[in-house]
This record gives sequence, structure tokens and C-alpha cells, in this order.
Amino acid sequence: MDVMPLLLLVAASAAIAAGARRTPVPAPLLLVAAGLAVSYLPGVPDYTLDPEVVLPLLLPPLLYTSAVDSSYLDLRAQTRPVALLSVGYVLFATLVVGAAAYLIVPGLPLTAALVLGAVVAPPDAVAATAVARRVGLPSRITTILQGESLLNDATAITAYKVAVAAAVGEGASWAGGIEEFLIAAVGGVVVGLVLMAPIHWLRTHLREALMQNTLSLLIPFVAYATAEQFHASGVLAVVVVALYLGHRAWEVDFATRLQEEAVWKMVAFVLESAVFALIGLQLPVVLRGLGAYEGLDAAWYAVVLFLVVVVVRFAWVYPATFLPRLLSARIRAREENPTWRAPVVISWAGMRGVVSLAIAFSIPLTVDHGEGAFPHRNLILFLTFTTVIGTLVVQGLTLIPLIHLLKFPGRDRQAETLAEANAQAQASLAAERHLDELLSDERNALPPPLADRLRTVLERRRNAVWERLGQTNPVTGETVDDTYRRLSREMISAERAVFVRLRDGRYIDDEMLRTLLRRLDLEEAAAYRETT
Repeated sequence: MDVMPLLLLVAASAAIAAGARRTPVPAPLLLVAAGLAVSYLPGVPDYTLDPEVVLPLLLPPLLYTSAVDSSYLDLRAQTRPVALLSVGYVLFATLVVGAAAYLIVPGLPLTAALVLGAVVAPPDAVAATAVARRVGLPSRITTILQGESLLNDATAITAYKVAVAAAVGEGASWAGGIEEFLIAAVGGVVVGLVLMAPIHWLRTHLREALMQNTLSLLIPFVAYATAEQFHASGVLAVVVVALYLGHRAWEVDFATRLQEEAVWKMVAFVLESAVFALIGLQLPVVLRGLGAYEGLDAAWYAVVLFLVVVVVRFAWVYPATFLPRLLSARIRAREENPTWRAPVVISWAGMRGVVSLAIAFSIPLTVDHGEGAFPHRNLILFLTFTTVIGTLVVQGLTLIPLIHLLKFPGRDRQAETLAEANAQAQASLAAERHLDELLSDERNALPPPLADRLRTVLERRRNAVWERLGQTNPVTGETVDDTYRRLSREMISAERAVFVRLRDGRYIDDEMLRTLLRRLDLEEAAAYRETT
């Protein structure tokens, strides 16, 4: 097996994603554009999306990282809008887009058109949520977009399976489709509920951070594969487990949390970069099999389908936002009155991604037990590809200007800092009282300097947040926090240089050097976290 193409893909996509941070263009768009540009260069191999790789090997870790970082409490507070988007909208888009494709493409069977509708139904909100955080959108919009992206794949995959069963002649009824959807949804949730407590118990009882992190890397694959064994939704199983583990992450050893954060950030960065580059690299594969539909007809179908996908999201989001309030006095009393601007952003953030392409490539080649080719399979692949590219480019490039045009109120940084300072003050006072109780016990006796040092740490932590509200240094332009962090880093650098010099002079060995450097690294990390 030649691993060089894979290594080149990972290295190049990571470099482009890192470079995108210096530009105003979102990284996913640059990666897709780079993939499109590179796909026709001489010597570039075919990077065909294999659904047997993408769905069980790439989707679970991407879902896991997003769900672990999500807020279970925030998602629970937004259950209704998230459910309306992740279930209701996906099914609505499947039917409407499928019907539109059936009407505009001559000879396309309705069952095949519904397959196309299910394939392009689920938005991939990775780029949208990144933009939302980047420009400081209200947390409610970010939570809704993130919740939708966590759950909509399960609905789309189930709808796709039902449509394919009808298309290949295996028979599928409305009752059978609803039954399959319920089995997949309920089964996925049940598998997640069964797995989450034992996995969390293991995480809290394994004493070695290395073993805990190994378990962490296996969790999304175990949850996904277990659910799929029972013909349930692996997507929902991963999300349920990840939300639970993220909600209770405070119970895990600190060393594990520090290592997990670094490991999963790296995993998410590499996978997301490679996935968006892969989207662009699919162009030659898709065009090669287009056959009779090359030319203006295929372009016309692609433009119309893209417009239908965009309009359908608006047609669902606005009624789903305002109708429940009109029909329910309880909702009106419990929730703030939404403005017209939030639905605009949520509607325009419906960019499609790699899941749609992976599902499209999994469409079977034949129907009727191998007696005939799947109708218009290559055209479905092409229309999926153009829809994904169209939404990423058109909506992705205009989402930030649209948000600025709508003039959403920015996050109140001062209010957030005040809330953080008050929370830290309460925690520090509780810790100080507990420290006094501990020191009153003879078994915890400490020399006064060490006891004072513990109190000084608490006081520093309590005051650090308040100091962010102070004025900046007129000479350097730094805040008090910035200066403290810089001086702390320079002091630690001076210590580190001495340790290295002692190792080079053979006063200490390399093992002791690593121990001393790790201690400094932890202190530097603690100082940084105190002031950010």
C-alpha cells in the first residue's frame, strides 16, 4: 500500500488550514478551493471518498470532538429548535428537494430523486459554527447550529436507507420507513445511554493518563460500531456518549483532561482539514462518470438544485421559528421573542459537507438484485458535488458579511468577565474556608510559609480575573494580565535555560531534565490559564 498520497493529503491540508488563520477566508473554503485546483494537476492520484472509511472512521471522531465541547445544558434548553432542524428540516428537505429533482430531470425515477434529496438534506455546520464563534454571534444561534450538525446526520442516513431500499426494489412503505427511523433513533439513544456510564466509570478509575487517553480515542468508534451492530444510529450513540462525558469531564483526573484537550484538538484539526480538501479533490472522479449529462443540461440541473436547497431551508426555518410561538402561550411566556435576523443567519448557514458526498458514493451500483444499473447514479453524484461546493462557496463566503450587515449585538466581554470574577471569588472563598478547616487538623500541619503560599495562590487566582478589567499599560499597551503572563513566561524561560545548561554540563541527567521541564510546563500552563 502506497501511503505517500495519504501523507501528502494530510500535510498539505494541515498547512493550508494553518495558513487560512492569517486570512479573512474560512479554512474550509480555502481547503475546498485548493482541492479543486490540485485535482487536475499532473501526477495527482485519485482521492475517491470511500463511504466504508468516511462514515465509520472519520465521522465518529468529528462528531465526538464537537459533542464533547458542546454544552448539554445549552442544548437541552434549545431542544425544540434543534429537533425541528435536525429531524423536521432534514425530512422536509428530503421530500421537497427530491420532488424538485424529479420534476426538473427528465427520466429520473421518484425513488432515485428521493435518494438525492436525502443525500443533500443534512447541513454540515463545522464551517458555520466556526464563523459563529469567530464573529461572536449570540450563543443561542451557535448552540442551535451546533446541535443541528450533531443530530441531523442520523436523520439523513436513515432517510437515505429507506429511499435506497425503495429504489433498488427491496420494497419500502411509509410505515416501514417510520419504523426504521424510530428503530435507528431510539436504538442509537439507548446504546449511548447504556455505554456512557460504564465508559465514564472506566475513565475515572484508570490511574494512568496514557491509558485514559487511549480509551478516549477508542470511545467514538466503540459507540458507533456497537450501535451499527444493532442496526441503530451510530451517530446518535456517539453524540449521547460524548455529551455525557463532556458534562462530567470535571470528574476526570486533571492530567487526563490536559492531554485529552491537546490530543483531540490535533485530531479534529487534521481530520477537518483533510475532509474539506477531499471534497475539492472529488471533481475528476465525479465528472468522469457523468456521461450523457455533460454540458449545459448538467449545469442547469446543478444551478436549479442549489437554488432549491437554499430556498427550502428558508421555507422551513422561518415557520419553525415563529409558528410555535403563535400556537403556544407557554412558549411565548418561556422564551424571548426572536427577531427576524436570527432565522436569516440560521437559514444561510446551511452549508453541505463531506457527509453528503460520502453518502452519495455509497449509493449501490445496481437495482433489482443486480439486474440493472442504479438509475442516474452518476448524475446524483454530480448534483451532490455541485450542491456541496455551491453552498460552501456561495454561503461560506457571504456568511460573515451577512452577519456584519445584520449588526448582531456583540458579546458583552465586560459582563462575561464580571460573571467569571464573581464565580472565581465564590470558589476561592469556599476553598479558603476549606483550607482553614484542613489546617486546623494536626494531621495537616504545615510550616507557616507553606500555608501562606497556599493562601497566596488562592488570592492570586481570585484577583486575576478582576485585573482584566484594569487599564492598559500606557507604554506597552498591555493589560495587567498580559504583562503578568509575559513576565511569568520569561522567568520560566530563564529557569529552563539553567536546567538545560546543567544537563549539558552533566550535573543532571536527561531523565531529571525531563522531570524538571515538565514541572515548568505545568506551571506555565497554569499561569496562562489563570489569565485567559
